[in-house]
Amino acid sequence: MTPDIAYKTLETRFKRMNLVRDAIAMLEWDSAAMMPDGGSDARAEQVATLKVLAHEQACDPALADLFATARAADPWQDANLREMRRDWLHATALPADLVEARSKAVSECEMRWRSARKANDFKGLLPAMRRVLDLTKQVAAIKAEKLGRTKYDALLDEYEPGGSAAEIDAVFADLAAFLPAFTDAVLARQAKLPAPSKLEGPFPAAAQRALAHDLMGSVGFDFAHGRLDTSHHPFCGGVPDDVRLTTRWDENDFAKGLMGVLHETGHAMYERGLPPAWRNQPVGFARGMSAHESQSLLVEMQACRSDAFLKFLAPKAAAAFGKSGPAWTAENFARVYRCVSRGLIRVDADEVTYPAHVILRYRLERALIEDRMDLADLPGAWNESMKKLIGVVPPDDRDGCLQDIHWPGGAWGYFPTYTLGAMTAAQLFAAAKKADPGIEPGLAKGDFAPLMGWLRANWHSLGSSLTTREMLVRATGKPLDAAVFKAHLKARYLDE
Repeated sequence: MTPDIAYKTLETRFKRMNLVRDAIAMLEWDSAAMMPDGGSDARAEQVATLKVLAHEQACDPALADLFATARAADPWQDANLREMRRDWLHATALPADLVEARSKAVSECEMRWRSARKANDFKGLLPAMRRVLDLTKQVAAIKAEKLGRTKYDALLDEYEPGGSAAEIDAVFADLAAFLPAFTDAVLARQAKLPAPSKLEGPFPAAAQRALAHDLMGSVGFDFAHGRLDTSHHPFCGGVPDDVRLTTRWDENDFAKGLMGVLHETGHAMYERGLPPAWRNQPVGFARGMSAHESQSLLVEMQACRSDAFLKFLAPKAAAAFGKSGPAWTAENFARVYRCVSRGLIRVDADEVTYPAHVILRYRLERALIEDRMDLADLPGAWNESMKKLIGVVPPDDRDGCLQDIHWPGGAWGYFPTYTLGAMTAAQLFAAAKKADPGIEPGLAKGDFAPLMGWLRANWHSLGSSLTTREMLVRATGKPLDAAVFKAHLKARYLDE
């Protein structure tokens, strides 16, 4: 077989694998948004069968010979071959018995976590969680050898391709040194300002949905290639040509559902903007979790909480709900959406304190993976870090180390991508505004076309043709820089 035929054969095989994964994605969306409860058993069997088929395709022994022979004809094919190989290495790295054992351990631990959190019972969860951690360490050791990386970096690579703890340490150390005193300063300034006026409801779900649809259209979402539905937890799923968004509505607080929709719309715009010529090929996929999270946070946090956009949003929201008065001004919206407080719960945290929650988790999970800390010591280490980084101490483990499902659910190496995404969003938004002075005036009119045009050219259309670092340097002129994120926070929370 010639090198070019071997490459084309790999393309064909990976297209088939991805179409199976696409089918899984659509079934999982349906499970969350449309499927009646009685369909759960049948759906579980369907999804499990498709996952087995996808795994069998990825582990076909013939792929080794194809990779040994294949050669790329251009830079995009070369990048595609690189991404194919990465996907293949992850799929084939682990023995089947370890995959099965870890899957069972995670399932058991997830179920125990649900009851343990309610009962504030870390000790009761400890045996199941230790089993997950021990198996995760085995996974890390095997993948580290296969990928030529450290154990933690091998786990990180599943979510942040090419990412490294060394790079994360540098930017997180900078942030961790900055955040405590900065938070103090923000809270002191905030205390001197008028308290935000409450946006009084109720806000009918139908009116919220209509407003959300309107704003999705402003961002640029194409309803011929996607839809918005309701689920227990907001997410963006589906496939690039049929993006499925979900949210949930709170009739006493429309901001939760609305900002959730705008966040997921950022994800959706990234998926829609991926290079059409490379659909179903790894080089055409989104680059990784921080790249993806940067797009959702750029829309939700950078653009939709900006002064410019709030001037557009406030009167539109007032009209949508039949409201008026001083609470429904852009100035009050800014106070509502930018209120900072020291809190215990990551998912409820504001833009200023959220990074500290992530840094804490990153440092702890890395210490556990690298055997620098015993799992039994997690509650004490958690509380000590919370006090140091955020200035609060959880009264119990329920609102401390038991609050997230990630570790019981097997997602080790995932947490840093949240803050990496927020930092990337700030850096991209700053570069976009510098390149196109029309972006902020556009947001003030609800026109996202200038911003989305820049993102489409400088981020979305690149797929996975470059590394995350290369993409950021190409778009902004430099790699990830904590100074840009800090400048954003200072401008928004201290200098206004």
